[in-house]
Amino acid sequence: MDTRLPWYQRLAIRLHLLYCVWCRRFAAQVRFLRKAARKLAEEEPDAFSPKLPAEAKEQMRQRLREALKHPPSSHP
Repeated sequence: MDTRLPWYQRLAIRLHLLYCVWCRRFAAQVRFLRKAARKLAEEEPDAFSPKLPAEAKEQMRQRLREALKHPPSSHP
């Protein structure tokens, strides 16, 4: 669904989908999820870009500073 396949692979998949109910159901579920994700992204553009609280950002900065001051030794 994400990439363009050669014609013979597309044909093989379509033939498989004719007789495999489980794969048809899976394909329908994936189409539904893709459509829902697109709709959510249109309605709420920031839904997939969560914002970290300032406190969490500062905590991460502090830990990075400490890690740079005291890098792990390369010998056990």
